[in-house]
Amino acid sequence: MSAPTTAGAPPVVDLRGRTPWSVLPALLLGFFMIMVDTTIVNIAVPTLVETFDVGLSAVAWVTSAYLLTYAVLLLVTGRLGDRYGPKNIFVIGLAVFTLASLWCGLSGSIAMLVVARAVQGVGAALMTPQTMAIITRVFPPHQRGAAMGLWGSVAGIATITGPVLGGLFVESLGWEWIFFVNIPVGLVALFFAVRTLPALATNKKSFDVVGVVLSVVGLAALVFGVQEGETFDWGQVWGPITVPLIIGFGVVVIAAFVAWQHRLGADALLPLSLFHHRNFSLANVSGMAVSFAMIGIFFPLTIFLQTTLGLSPLHAALIGLPGSLVSGVVAPFAGRLSDRVPAKWVMVTGFAALALATVWLDLVIAPGASPWAIVAPMVLFGVGTGCVFSPMASLATAGLDHTTAGAGAGAFNTTRQVGGVIGSAAVVAMLQARLAVTLPDAAAQAATALPAQLREPFVDAFAAAGGSFTGGGSGVSVPEGVPADVAASFAAAAQDAFNTGFATAAGQTMLLVAGVLLAGLVAGVAMRRESGHVAG
Repeated sequence: MSAPTTAGAPPVVDLRGRTPWSVLPALLLGFFMIMVDTTIVNIAVPTLVETFDVGLSAVAWVTSAYLLTYAVLLLVTGRLGDRYGPKNIFVIGLAVFTLASLWCGLSGSIAMLVVARAVQGVGAALMTPQTMAIITRVFPPHQRGAAMGLWGSVAGIATITGPVLGGLFVESLGWEWIFFVNIPVGLVALFFAVRTLPALATNKKSFDVVGVVLSVVGLAALVFGVQEGETFDWGQVWGPITVPLIIGFGVVVIAAFVAWQHRLGADALLPLSLFHHRNFSLANVSGMAVSFAMIGIFFPLTIFLQTTLGLSPLHAALIGLPGSLVSGVVAPFAGRLSDRVPAKWVMVTGFAALALATVWLDLVIAPGASPWAIVAPMVLFGVGTGCVFSPMASLATAGLDHTTAGAGAGAFNTTRQVGGVIGSAAVVAMLQARLAVTLPDAAAQAATALPAQLREPFVDAFAAAGGSFTGGGSGVSVPEGVPADVAASFAAAAQDAFNTGFATAAGQTMLLVAGVLLAGLVAGVAMRRESGHVAG
């Protein structure tokens, strides 16, 4: 047990003769499951559409429900850790997540699966801030970078490995196993959590109930609007309620939340004094940028690999495996290095690698490209993620004491998740906007090989599909009554047009990701060399 402490005083952590490293198995196993489940479902989307006989928009909620509850609750759950102890909240979250995973695998309808995924997101939100808060409070400053290095390696490996595991399970054991696999991992993590996590000192100040309501309502409206805007064509959702109205409402409520937090000062759900320190604020900007890239980059890349290059889900997922392995190797070294040199420069190096990797992808994404041409930039992407996560987390949490560790970790993870949501929405919007231009252009070029009377209907079919057309050349129907040889030429031209148009649009979309990563790099350069300390 920890000895009681007064506000602002460093807590005394009693690990009963164990080293600080003994707390990592439980924390890293739990965090690994959380990060894997942000991406593992994507590869199973076609299977879920077929299994439940529903549309793509319904299946999209399997991912959206998880990300929505996860992102919205992080601020609150971070403060719950300060109030009731990070060990207690972590164990509760781990139990909720594990049971919800069982529920997901047993779901007999898409509606039940969506609800189970929402509950799974609640469990993830309860756990995530506690992982950073416990590391920050248990490890001495000279070891914290190395510990965050392992934390960062889990983040990088899990996010990239999710599609690989998903493809493997979907093609062998069935889609249910993308959730069932969490059960044995969760039980092992619970065993370690109960036995090894220390009961840390808590902050017994009154809980900011008004702040909780404002933050949940505001973030829910903002995240829902951005995340689901494309589903509703950025227009009407229900009756007079539109996507812009929901987003605007979210912004207004969040502004009210910030004003309320300013009024409460140190007693706030999110003490604004955290943002008085340059490195904490800029680490949040960098966190949004890297999550934007990691969530956004895989949407166009996965479609390109499966529809244009014709890879199976598993083979498409394996393209990212070397990068995942490299990320796992680099991250611990980056964490140790950030204990010896200014962490900001390690992080900046990572952002430079990520930006170069996305520009490289823009250059190599083309019809007929070798899959190996994609592997190389993805390896560089893995180097970047390995260099970014651990020093960024160290910079975000440096100096947090037991009164603010949970709040700071909650704020950092909230901005990181919101960055991912914005990245997903922005990349989809950018891709569809470019497809509306590149597909008709490619169709006009491909139509020159067709008989004159078929050229205009061919181009019109692509133009009518607009940016929503991502189903491959088979989405354009061959006109009735044409000879077999002409029909074959028509189908080949359609596939060629799609491959060319989609590859061009996907490559251009990568440049948007590269621009956001450069913003993260600039934020890193602007940080102070020293970590600085956050007021308790």
